[in-house]
Amino acid sequence: MALLLSSPHVTVTYPSSSSVSHTPLNSNCSLSSFTFRRTLYSSRRLQPPITVASHLCTTTTSTTTVDTSLLNVAEAFSEDQLWAASCLRVRSFYNFAPTAYAIHDHKRDLAQREFEALKERVAGKREGFRRVSCINATLPLSELSSFSDDLCAECKFSDNGEDRVVVGTLDLNQCLRLPDEITGMKPEGIGADFLRAYLSNVCVAKELHRNGLGYSLVAKSKIVAQDWGITDLYVHVAFDNEPAKNLYMKSSFVYEMDEPAWQARFLDRPRRLLLWTGLPGMQL
Repeated sequence: MALLLSSPHVTVTYPSSSSVSHTPLNSNCSLSSFTFRRTLYSSRRLQPPITVASHLCTTTTSTTTVDTSLLNVAEAFSEDQLWAASCLRVRSFYNFAPTAYAIHDHKRDLAQREFEALKERVAGKREGFRRVSCINATLPLSELSSFSDDLCAECKFSDNGEDRVVVGTLDLNQCLRLPDEITGMKPEGIGADFLRAYLSNVCVAKELHRNGLGYSLVAKSKIVAQDWGITDLYVHVAFDNEPAKNLYMKSSFVYEMDEPAWQARFLDRPRRLLLWTGLPGMQL
């Protein structure tokens, strides 16, 4: 789950006075998880593809209650669904100035970059990752169309003839470490790259916070990780993101270490905590 931290927004200014800000995890924001890059790309290349930590909202913004019996949480394989997940990540992790020029084009460019990178990761073509799975929470379009035209338009896909909407997403990464993040210590020794995994790019549509979607995503990721033979699962969370920390602790994660202050300053972001959980029945 991606949390927004309390650090200032990183704003990229484009020609024609348009702007978009990549919002670092913030205690006033939501539950999402990538690895934020310090380097800003040119206006043509925009931001690098997403690999983040966790996104949970602590604001008093009202959310909508949905029928969770209609919720499906599963691994995504089709390009349509990976595209919808990429759009939700852009929607969750970036803020666009209301007066920005060609916002739709900027969003699509960012989503396209994440989509291409996500396809590479899931296909096993990204160096340093043994296996990556995109896990999505989806609801029928008919359940959402009456209250969020924006979400339905951007994150819709078709599944066996039924229109559905991606309302939550995360990546499960089997690897030793995530770029620019604290590295977990368990398990030690040979074979750690087979047995260790990290959650990243965790986010839930802002309209649907407090429906238990984040908890369902994490629960499903643990099942998939166990199927892979993972014994130690990690997630990075913003130091002051209490909602996300509460969610992970409810999901049996515990504190392992925190990011050095110098590293957070160097990467121009709020400090992270590294949380760990062991997966029952898989320990050697």
